[in-house]
Amino acid sequence: MIGKKVIETDPITVADVKTMLGGLSESYDLTYEQNLALDHATKFSKLEVESADKLVEELQEIVKKTQAIKIADVMPLDLADLRLIFAKERGSHKKEELEQVLEVVNKYRE
Repeated sequence: MIGKKVIETDPITVADVKTMLGGLSESYDLTYEQNLALDHATKFSKLEVESADKLVEELQEIVKKTQAIKIADVMPLDLADLRLIFAKERGSHKKEELEQVLEVVNKYRE
């Protein structure tokens, strides 16, 4: 890894990771770490890529992109689960906002 550096980072959903690594595994042999990541993404992705992207877009109207992606990955069931996602964030969200987030998430629940 000499001479390589990170130029840009952008958070993505677990569903996107599953799709990317799945496509890559068809062409190349994955490394041990990539196989672990693909296994994790396969086990824990709760939505298809299209649904996850639409959910993140809708949630971005209410919360930040990183929070929207985490919510799409976890798919919280109630306010307590949702509050755990925001526990490390500075500031607080109003109960109405949290309920609105849960309504949007429930539309995408499979």
